[in-house]
Amino acid sequence: MRRVAVTGGTGFVGANVARRLINDGHDVHLLVRPGFSSWRIATILPDVELHEVRFDDPEAVDTAVSAIRPEWLFHLAASGAYSWQNDLDHMLHTNVLGTANLVEACLRAGTESFVNAGSSSEYGLVDRPATEDDPPEPNSHYAVTKASATLFCQYSGRRSGMNIPTLRLYSIYGPFEEPRRLMPTLVVHGLHGRLPPLVHPDTARDFVHVDDAVDAFLRAAGRSGGDPGAVYNVASGVQTTIRDVVELVRTELDLDVEPEWASMEQRSWDTDVWVGDPRKSQRELGWRPLVGLKEGLASFTAWFRTDPDLAAFYDEAMRRA
Repeated sequence: MRRVAVTGGTGFVGANVARRLINDGHDVHLLVRPGFSSWRIATILPDVELHEVRFDDPEAVDTAVSAIRPEWLFHLAASGAYSWQNDLDHMLHTNVLGTANLVEACLRAGTESFVNAGSSSEYGLVDRPATEDDPPEPNSHYAVTKASATLFCQYSGRRSGMNIPTLRLYSIYGPFEEPRRLMPTLVVHGLHGRLPPLVHPDTARDFVHVDDAVDAFLRAAGRSGGDPGAVYNVASGVQTTIRDVVELVRTELDLDVEPEWASMEQRSWDTDVWVGDPRKSQRELGWRPLVGLKEGLASFTAWFRTDPDLAAFYDEAMRRA
């Protein structure tokens, strides 16, 4: 059993990381912002210890980390990942300053592994599967701040020798995903016999089930040797269009309704090429995604069907958006 801290534990991927750590028998501490939302962690609150802290406050971060003295820290707290999060100041304070404060506090506390959640957005728009050796070409404020955090972690790991890998996440989906994201929107609408507004059908993504993403985080924390500041793609290596995803949902839910393409405005980051090269993760972490998209969508649909209140919560959140 290890003493483990998680930032962003009330978020999508972080809540899944926390559950896996609890199931594996670890002593789990969640570093949460004041005023945090608890709906994703309501059922695991008895199994974790909460520490409220502002990540841009170095003294508060140091106090919390010193009290926990984590052997592993998973850093998933972020701002700007969603289109409606556009406060640049908050992105800088959370993604850059917050990351720096956490890394420095962990170095002082003697933490063994600090696993940073990066983003595929750091690569910008590329016309082929991106590799970790590609230089960052961010095309948004969010991507700039995430690339900055990655560089800080890379430098800090190499300077100190502490294991500080960054996992560049592609399109992670699954239980507890943000209600306004594509996958939950498709499934919840589909359960009601309808489809939501959609962007151009050729818009592409590289989808990875959250269980596979969580496994990558644990493998990165437990690795030894190699580059202390390594970067890894958490990607399937398979590009899937929105057209393909909609057809899978229509089949899974036996929907007769036809999609209305381009009924939703394209976003600046929408592209017909978006896929990562996972070979380095396979080679150095022994990681590969095990949940296929068809299987993952089926299990995600089943998750909603097992809890009508949860499906209603998601539906209401989408209506409010």
